[in-house]
Amino acid sequence: MILIADSGSTKADWTLLHSPHPQHWDVIATFHTQGITPIHQSSDVIRQILGHELMPQLSTFPRASLVNSRALETPLLQQIDISFYGSGCTPAHVPEMKRRLSEFFPTSKIEIHSDLMAAARALCGREPGIACILGTGANSCLYDGEQMVQNTPAMGYILGDEGSGAVLGRLFMNALYKGRLPQQLREDFEKETRLTQQDIIQKVYREPQANRFLASTSEFISRHLDVEPLRQLVVQNFRDFFSHNIVPYQRPDLPVSFVGSMAYHYENELQEAARAESFTVGKVMKSPMEGLIAYHSSLV
Repeated sequence: MILIADSGSTKADWTLLHSPHPQHWDVIATFHTQGITPIHQSSDVIRQILGHELMPQLSTFPRASLVNSRALETPLLQQIDISFYGSGCTPAHVPEMKRRLSEFFPTSKIEIHSDLMAAARALCGREPGIACILGTGANSCLYDGEQMVQNTPAMGYILGDEGSGAVLGRLFMNALYKGRLPQQLREDFEKETRLTQQDIIQKVYREPQANRFLASTSEFISRHLDVEPLRQLVVQNFRDFFSHNIVPYQRPDLPVSFVGSMAYHYENELQEAARAESFTVGKVMKSPMEGLIAYHSSLV
C-alpha cells in the first residue's frame, strides 16, 4: 500500500492506494487532517495531528474491503509506504518530519518532499516541463522529468510572489484606492465586505497573516471580471509571473503547467497572459492529488 499526503498550512489530504495485483492500483480510502508544516509547527504539534487525527482514521479503515488475502493477514501499518508532500518541507526540516512519521509507521519506507515537487510530479509525471504553484503564494521550477533542476526564488508577497492571490489583492487594493478602478467598484467592495480603508490598513500592517487577507479579495475580484480594468489587473499579475519567474529558465519550448486556486479559477486570464508572453500553458489542476495518484501508481 501507498499512503500519499498533500499538505498545506490549513489542511492535509491523504490518499491510501492498494495494489490487489501487479500493475493495478486502487484508491481505497481518503483521509483529511489539519495541515502539517514542519517549518512552522513544533514536533509536539505534528505528533498530535498524526496521533489524534490521522491514526484513528487509519485504525477504523474497513480491512475487509481488501480482496488480497495477504493484506488481511499482515498488520496494516507494516504494509504502508508513505510519500509526504508539504509546504515547509525544506531540506533542513525533512529529517524531523521523517522522524515524526516513523514514530507511527516504524517499518514503512518514508519519503518527504516539498509542495513544489508535488506540483512537478503531478503536472509533468516523468516528462520535462515547468511546474508552478499559484495560490495564496506562488512558486515555480524547471523539472527534467526526475528532479527539480532550477528554481526562481519566490521571495514572498512583499518582494515577489507575482501571480499569487496575495499579490493580486495588493494590486487590487492599490488600484481601488488610488482611482485606477471605477468608483462604483470601490463602493460595491466596501458594502459587500463592510471594510473601510482604515480597516484594510489595520489588517495589512497590524494584524497577522496579511497575505491570506489580501488573497481573500480574489473571491470578490472573480465575480467582477466584467469590469475590464479589473480583468486586466488579473492578466497583468500573471504576465508579471511569466516575465519575472518563467523567463529566467530560458525554456520557451516547454509547456508551463499549474496547480492552485489562482490558476484554476482564472484559467482564461492565465492563458491570455501566457500568449502575451509567448508561453504555452500545459495542464491546470486545482489540487495535485489526482496527478500524484497517477504518478505513484505508475511507479510499481
